[in-house]
Amino acid sequence: MAEERVRRRLAAILSADVVGYSRLMGADEAGTLGRLKALRRDVIDPMIAAHSGRTVKLIGDGTLVEFASAVDAVSCAIEVQKRVREGEAARSNDSRIELRIGINVGDVIVDGDDIYGDGVNVAARIEALAEPGGIYVSRSAADQVRDKLPFKLEPRGEQTVKNIARPIEVFQVVAEASQPLTEARAGPALPVSDKISIAVLAFTNMSGDPEQEYFSDGISEDIITDLSKLQTLQVIARNSSFTYKGKSVDVKQVGRELGVQYVLEGSIRKAGNRVRVNAQLIEAANGGHLWAERYDRNLTDIFEVQDDLTQQIVGALKITLTDSAKSAISAGGTKSVAAHDLFLRGRERLFGPRKDREIFEQCMADFRRAIEIDPAYGAPYAGLAMGHLFDYQNRWTSASDTALAEGDRLAREAIAKDEKDPFAHFVAAAAALFLNDYDRAIAEGDVALSLSPNYALALSGRGMALVYGGEPLKAIPLIERAMRLDPAQTQNMHNLGIAYFFARDYATAAACFRNRIELVPTTDLSRAYLISALGHLGEATEARRVWRELEEINPHYSFEDHIGRLPFRNPADVEMFMLGLRKAELRT
Repeated sequence: MAEERVRRRLAAILSADVVGYSRLMGADEAGTLGRLKALRRDVIDPMIAAHSGRTVKLIGDGTLVEFASAVDAVSCAIEVQKRVREGEAARSNDSRIELRIGINVGDVIVDGDDIYGDGVNVAARIEALAEPGGIYVSRSAADQVRDKLPFKLEPRGEQTVKNIARPIEVFQVVAEASQPLTEARAGPALPVSDKISIAVLAFTNMSGDPEQEYFSDGISEDIITDLSKLQTLQVIARNSSFTYKGKSVDVKQVGRELGVQYVLEGSIRKAGNRVRVNAQLIEAANGGHLWAERYDRNLTDIFEVQDDLTQQIVGALKITLTDSAKSAISAGGTKSVAAHDLFLRGRERLFGPRKDREIFEQCMADFRRAIEIDPAYGAPYAGLAMGHLFDYQNRWTSASDTALAEGDRLAREAIAKDEKDPFAHFVAAAAALFLNDYDRAIAEGDVALSLSPNYALALSGRGMALVYGGEPLKAIPLIERAMRLDPAQTQNMHNLGIAYFFARDYATAAACFRNRIELVPTTDLSRAYLISALGHLGEATEARRVWRELEEINPHYSFEDHIGRLPFRNPADVEMFMLGLRKAELRT
């Protein structure tokens, strides 16, 4: 019989342990164990999940984690050390918990869920060399992250370590040339993509009329939409780039926090039939201007201004466009400024923070008036369709029972008007999913992403179609990519938790839900899933504590109503959710 082949893969390995663990346990065993458990629950596990890592095992006071990318491993380590340092700052030096972290990129042997080999051993040896609160990385890891993160690597020379034949070249992660990571730094950082990456900030409304805010926001979003159609670019979603709106912006900080190389900012002044647009493209690393332009035009020329802006940005970034890419950027839409203006108003309301019947009726009126002006304009039909889907979910009107079918009809009509509109295909995918037409939901999601590869909503929606269709493992990379394009969208962290939940990885799911609850303290949905995950993990007492929180937030919450509205293909998935509740000894 042939010998079974050893499975190997290349991985980034993070090894961490607690400095002075025995001393801390000797001084306060129960307190130390409780604090370490809370540290794993509230800091380490959520950060590992947020950076797409996998906890391989817990070894005494240490943790071994596998990542597919050295950038993810180092980014995770940086955030963990920062949060641990902040959480322990008020304690005395003798009682403070500190971590050492070592990271290596190397070949590992795979045995079920475990990994072995020199790739793992080197990470552990490097970790033992690290200073308290510090991060050491091997040469292989350093080469992968160099110039991709806003931190420097300070050489620590070649180190001879136990059971490793050759010396290991080691580097310490430092915030600045002379500042080790153990010193404070400002703001979280995201790794810069290998692709050319850009964030388009909300253009400043210079009209002197707050009612014109929708127009400047809409033009900014249209530019994002056009750039998002380019496969060669990574474009941050509006939801995240607009978080800087109304603030004094440090472009370097934006680049660090969103992990982009370039930032576009500008202003719009609309007065009567005239419009002035100023735009400038800035290199985030040094604040240098690559390109700037000012347009003084008639309002009827706004579409030409948008097209020219996009072309100028692409040119400044030295991207060569194919004929099909040029066509995609300028495809579809309307020639009517009035219809476009109404669509911008409706879209701003539809996806704004306030969601209630009044806003619903206002945005639907905007879309209908846009269609009256230009019946061939596809986008307002998609807007109407999305509004009906919101009505179906939120039960705002007496017609909510038929809203799903109407939303599906309008989404199909939007596609018939403009088959190149990714928004229309995204809405069609959402409607199909709630109609339990999983194949069509996935197909429409694929079309949306083929038209706009940077469409974060479509990526997340495509992922959730896979989750509800019974393929959660395939959903995880799609949702993670959506998180990278839209880091401010907390719903993606919830969606990632759902994917891990139905993949039966309850510990990672619970970490995701806890992270979402930290970001959105009033969420009932994430608490509902967390309760079931804790039930599966045997943490019934904690599950009941979370249930009491949920009851305070939403006294009328019903697990049955919630799970009953979700479009699961496999009834066993619903049963798995309910089983977690029963394990937590809660009513179902």
